Amino acid sequence: MTIYHVDALLAGSGWMHDAAITVSDTGLISALEPKAAPDAAAVRLRGALVPGMPNAHSHAFQRAMAGDGEYRTASHESFWTWRTAMYALANGVEPADLELIATQLFIEMLKAGYTSVAEFHYLHRPVGGGTYEGENALWQAVDAAASTAGIGLTLLPTLYLSSDFGGRPLLPEQQRFRLEVPEFLEAIARRRSSLKASAGSTLHTGAALHSLRAVPLESLREAVAGLVAMDSAGVIHIHIAEQLLEVRACQQATGRRPIELLLDTGLVGPAWCLVHATHASAAEITAVAAAQAGVCVCPSTEGNLGDGFFDAERLLTRRGRLCIGSDSEASISPSEELRWLEYQQRIRRRRRAVLATRREPHVGARLWREAARSGARALGQAVGALEIGRRADWLLLDTDNPALAGAAADGLLDRLVFGGGQAAIREVWVAGRAVVVDGHHRHEQQTAVRFADWLRQRRFTAT
Repeated sequence: MTIYHVDALLAGSGWMHDAAITVSDTGLISALEPKAAPDAAAVRLRGALVPGMPNAHSHAFQRAMAGDGEYRTASHESFWTWRTAMYALANGVEPADLELIATQLFIEMLKAGYTSVAEFHYLHRPVGGGTYEGENALWQAVDAAASTAGIGLTLLPTLYLSSDFGGRPLLPEQQRFRLEVPEFLEAIARRRSSLKASAGSTLHTGAALHSLRAVPLESLREAVAGLVAMDSAGVIHIHIAEQLLEVRACQQATGRRPIELLLDTGLVGPAWCLVHATHASAAEITAVAAAQAGVCVCPSTEGNLGDGFFDAERLLTRRGRLCIGSDSEASISPSEELRWLEYQQRIRRRRRAVLATRREPHVGARLWREAARSGARALGQAVGALEIGRRADWLLLDTDNPALAGAAADGLLDRLVFGGGQAAIREVWVAGRAVVVDGHHRHEQQTAVRFADWLRQRRFTAT
């Protein structure tokens, strides 16, 4: 056990001042005490502790093309033209490349305030087809990167079977993504079994269904039945209703909208996370909240790709769960995702502080708490709050930094989200271990040099 004494910390019940927080040898919080008497044995932390942010949706390999698609190649640029460049990258990445890209990304996430990540992973096969001997080398690459960086990871092996509604065959550029349902389930079962042997591990396993256009309903039902039999509480993620073209194609093929179609299966529940849901109708949002499923929005990617705005106010008013993700890695900042989540609502409704409530009048504080707790559920990890029994994942904020100086209580989180407070993140801890100290990660320099060299040697843009 290690006891830390801190000026202030945001516990599940609210702010504690002059607080003591005890962390077990396995990295879990075992005690919290406000107004704690000074203890010579305690480690002194100057500043304020807030929960680290779970990143509920990431495609790590796409970090290698961040910023490379910001030019026009067609009369009408969209997600679908961007996807061409993404496929070119996806079909050139080897396991060693992926490990390097992901290590660089995960270090950047930690420095920005993400302490865990759900990796929505659909790279399964070697370049050119076939299978890897033994364990999947691409999955192992993501695990290795997370271990090196020190970030919590929920790997979401992703089922991807068809190129469009109606079970159309995969395109040549999608062949690396293919796993048949039996091999998908078998590989997840093996991974879960191997990770059970590691008590206190920061590596976890969930599952994802790429989308309704990529997973026909019959296969979706088969996969979900197998996943639930394996672990009834295991998290399941799915891309859905991100693009208007997707919504229209689903309506044409099935007579129903994507979220409506998914909910009609009767499968969706608290273990599910619907990613994007950008074009959800009012009735669909109400039904998702009633099903206790989570929604993960990625405002920086949704803005970058021109997807649209999710109606976050409607979901939160109905007590739905809302979390955030970095998705295409166009931006790697929980503060920016939350800021733009609120700004989207302000632009739509032409008023301020849309996502505040009477109970929680501070927008930044409300959004940080909500995204952290809901993100933890989406990852299936005991994180997202500083509470007994949860993992000791936190950010130590420098309250003397100009971005935070003079702020009190929830005003700290408002500054963190809206006032450039990310610069005040002094330390980042995962499972009771400091992985960022004085704003730096111990592997950042050598990883950045290797990553920059790799980028110079290999380009995957659509020029």
